[in-house]
Amino acid sequence: MPADAPDIRSILNRIDFDRHRVKPGERIDLDKIDPEGDGAFDGDRADAEAMFETLNDRLEVLQELLFAEGKHRVLIVLQAMDCGGKDGVIRRVFDGVNPAGVNVASFKVPTSVELAHDYLWRVHPHVPGSGEMVLFNRSHYEDVLVVRVLDLVPEARWRKRYDHIRSFEQLLVDEGTTILKFFLHIDRDEQAERLRERLADPEKRWKFRLGDLDARRAWDAYMRAFEDAIEHTTTTDAPWYVIPANRKWYRDLVCVATIVEALERLDMRFPPAEEGVEGVVIE
Repeated sequence: MPADAPDIRSILNRIDFDRHRVKPGERIDLDKIDPEGDGAFDGDRADAEAMFETLNDRLEVLQELLFAEGKHRVLIVLQAMDCGGKDGVIRRVFDGVNPAGVNVASFKVPTSVELAHDYLWRVHPHVPGSGEMVLFNRSHYEDVLVVRVLDLVPEARWRKRYDHIRSFEQLLVDEGTTILKFFLHIDRDEQAERLRERLADPEKRWKFRLGDLDARRAWDAYMRAFEDAIEHTTTTDAPWYVIPANRKWYRDLVCVATIVEALERLDMRFPPAEEGVEGVVIE
């Protein structure tokens, strides 16, 4: 981290990353993780918002470095129940970054062509190249979540996918990709409130699907599926973070802080200017 960024380090020191990072072999119970939790901020939204703005500015610089240096690759996976805040994180956390170096890939119901291939076939083309940051809005994890809850493939088949996913992500890491995976954790009451808001707002109503209610009725089954997926696929190189997401301001702060902290560790540098430009005079 450059010497002129002391505020960034002091802010990052206030975030308890270990509180949200799931360690390999750790068992988690989502029912015991408070979606209202806000760490040491104790509801101090104004303080958190000020920190967020500073980190968001820093993310803009770091993303520009990532793109200019053209050496590292960054993949960010966002998973949540409906209305969990995936779109909100993308809009807020990445506000101001250079769109030339950031891509968003959304994985919806597979097409017939995608279903004719292995489940990772549609994912691999979207992973980041050198200098790129890619955000997965839903991801390959749908194939151990939705397919499990809806019983779309036999259990013996989807259970093997935990191993596939770990190997796939390790391949990406070994080839130079930094992977951060966020589960945005809201509770049923918060989801209900957000669904009501979506229905009531003509500009958001288009996002509501009757199928959202089917998933809501299967809430407990989805929680168990998320727990197993997170426990089986969190690794030292590709960790999961369970982010309390009822409070959007805290959700956004922890997400941007985690991303900034990971990018700082890459120790990136702008490439040198082309030889000979020192004497150029533009008239």
